[in-house]
Amino acid sequence: MTEPQSTPSPQPADAAAQSPEELEAALHAHTADEIARLQGELATLQSKSADLADQYLRAKAEAENARRRAEEDVAKARKFGIEGFAEALLPVIDSLEAALAIKEATPEQLREGSDATLRQLVSALERNKVTAIAPAAGAKFDPHQHQAISVVPAEQEPNTVVGVLQKGYVIADRVLRPALVTVTAPK
Repeated sequence: MTEPQSTPSPQPADAAAQSPEELEAALHAHTADEIARLQGELATLQSKSADLADQYLRAKAEAENARRRAEEDVAKARKFGIEGFAEALLPVIDSLEAALAIKEATPEQLREGSDATLRQLVSALERNKVTAIAPAAGAKFDPHQHQAISVVPAEQEPNTVVGVLQKGYVIADRVLRPALVTVTAPK
């Protein structure tokens, strides 16, 4: 069995001509250059790290501020969300108070004032997206918007509205109260 022979590492041609002190000085200079380069890289990386840490803290603070502002906006919306609706109802209150202030009102005046006040109230509701559900006789019964109070025999098609006992109301697309209706009995 033969042992592998080690080959001497190649040295620069001028290395043999250098004295040990010169070699040590060259090695020390090379090491010092390498340390200086690494210290420069370290300083650059530390600077980038500090910048990233600062950016992170700023982004975190910004996100926290945005979350807090959103919470405040939601709280204000809950607190003052009905403000527009309340403002729309103020003229209705004014009309009712004015009607009650008349001591010797005739039935015609009361009727006229009541009609005007009802129009104001309906207008205020409609401005706030509250609309009535009042199906016409013969309309198809819709269990999502109507509540059948009774079933009566009639000449109309089965499951159609015969009459409305009480209007229902929706706000936007949500039913606040279903219309109370009578419907035709199945044949």
